[in-house]
Amino acid sequence: MHDLEPIRQFLGELLVRSGDLDSFSDEEPLFSSGRLQSIDGVELVVFLEEKFGVDFSKLGFDQAAIDSVTNVARLLERSSGESLG
Repeated sequence: MHDLEPIRQFLGELLVRSGDLDSFSDEEPLFSSGRLQSIDGVELVVFLEEKFGVDFSKLGFDQAAIDSVTNVARLLERSSGESLG
């Protein structure tokens, strides 16, 4: 089982760097709402590849899959076949 706290922390850091100090929930869309930009998505993809071994060349890329902590958790489940909490 993956710990989702590193994902929450990384997304929080991306928001702070863009000047967004508001809190966010695991279900809140961060890209489609405009809180994060496409360059932040690139950074998140690299983070997920390095930290969790996600292979986007096999999974394909869909921005909706990284739009929230919950969606990233589902992506990690598909990538590894593990249950997340």
